[in-house]
Amino acid sequence: MDRRLRIGKILIRRFKAGVSSVLIMSLILAGCSTGSTEEGEPKDQAGASSDIGSTYPLKTREGFTSWEALNNNAVTFYSNLAETPFGKALAEKTGVNVKYVHPNDQQTKEQFNLMIASDELPDTVEYDWTGRSAGSYPGGPEKAIKDGVILELNDLIDKYAPNLKKKLEADKELDKMVKTDSGKYYVFPMIRNPSGLVFRGPIIRKDWLDDLNLPVPTTVAEWETTLKAFKDQKGAKAPLSVTYTGGNFEIRDAFIGAYHTSNSFYIDDEGKVKYGPVDPQYKDFLALFRKWFAEGLFDKDFALTDGKALDNKILTGQTGATVSLLSGGLGKWMDAMKKQDPKFKLVGAPYPTIQKGEVPFTGQRDFKYNPGPSKAITTAAKNPELVARWLDYAYSDEGAMLFNFGIEGESYSMDNGTPVYTDLIKNNEKYSLQQMVSQYSKPNGPYEADERRNWNTFPEQDEAVKIWSQTDAEKHTLPAFLTPTDEESKELGKILTDVSNYKEEMFVKFIVGKEPMENYDAYVTQIKKLGIDRAVEIYQNALDRYNER
Repeated sequence: MDRRLRIGKILIRRFKAGVSSVLIMSLILAGCSTGSTEEGEPKDQAGASSDIGSTYPLKTREGFTSWEALNNNAVTFYSNLAETPFGKALAEKTGVNVKYVHPNDQQTKEQFNLMIASDELPDTVEYDWTGRSAGSYPGGPEKAIKDGVILELNDLIDKYAPNLKKKLEADKELDKMVKTDSGKYYVFPMIRNPSGLVFRGPIIRKDWLDDLNLPVPTTVAEWETTLKAFKDQKGAKAPLSVTYTGGNFEIRDAFIGAYHTSNSFYIDDEGKVKYGPVDPQYKDFLALFRKWFAEGLFDKDFALTDGKALDNKILTGQTGATVSLLSGGLGKWMDAMKKQDPKFKLVGAPYPTIQKGEVPFTGQRDFKYNPGPSKAITTAAKNPELVARWLDYAYSDEGAMLFNFGIEGESYSMDNGTPVYTDLIKNNEKYSLQQMVSQYSKPNGPYEADERRNWNTFPEQDEAVKIWSQTDAEKHTLPAFLTPTDEESKELGKILTDVSNYKEEMFVKFIVGKEPMENYDAYVTQIKKLGIDRAVEIYQNALDRYNER
């Protein structure tokens, strides 16, 4: 306890978390391990080094706490994962009762920081530990291990996670992704299947296009023609709209990639790391959206548009095009309108280019390792061996079926060796397939996604994946799991905070017309003064080390 107290005090200073003692205490109480053995009682078999087999359910009376987000669809039915059919089945199959602590969906980053700053942690945490995103652990996994927050997992995986160990040994590419440059494993990973790597892209009202006798646009010029028609002939107040929350412009690299650059870091054709928002051609993208904003083609309220606002704009005909998710956007909106307006139809559009027939420079394409829904074991775990064995269940054949498809006979049945969703799931009159699936399985988390799993309920979704996949994103996307050194991470953290804040401020000013485009060079100069060239150098070094793993 003394050691954790010291770590907690250090982290409190580091995160400068100005929070009330009541809030700290509530987190401490929520994070305490549950169901431990009675004092003086020998440790259960599940925690003993001599019992390394993978026989489930485990013979244990111990439990622990898991901090993780609850799927947005599952929230429709339950407030805690333990209450869901999936949670109950997992407890029965593993023999372990887990207390789940769910952060508020709108405050996950803040609550993560607050939890880290407290001197008590849950036993396991499902979160992005890479240090790449704004909300992930500052300094990345090496720093988190050094800070005494999470455990290095090499020995635990070797001794207590035979299912995951087998997968890592069989897939050297995956193995390379889920450890640090120094060879430390730090999470039980979410492993995407090959068909799940592309799930976001441009979406457009196909019924409007048909009414106007227009093709699906592929070039920037065609998009401009289309958006004008949506505004003038369909009465769209915001012909093109996207969400903009927490400094994240969710257009990602659509339209930006048409100018052979990115809205963040990327890899150029020579394999070198670049920061797109200081490229000369990035100015051309800003000029385009400044023009579209002035002409009413791009949402006048884009800086205030969150997910609910975008839903409303799409479903009420204020918006005819966006960039969004396969299921959480295209599928959700089609499902919502299938009875209200049978003619309503959305399709995926190609990532725009300047020249007709050109392969888009980049787009959305992720890697098989998904850091966000992966789980680390914290230093507060009283029985890390038990946590490791519980987590390893998801990588077993039986566990994979539960995590991917749910409960046989309830959510799925087997048809000639293939899992098929039951009518309860796929033909529910009240709820969508995604909502029903979320109760019986875990849509994202530390397990391997099954290639046979498909949540698409419309053929337009299957077609969208094919269209969005036709880019050079694989070549130009900087991996999200690079691990800068401790010193690099400290330096990088300050640079990126300063750069991101300034970049987003100027981004909005350029587009809405409050900043003259003539000041673009001065904007680039300021970002360079804030250290962006050093950040690029750090990422280049990290990429080089990763490639040498």
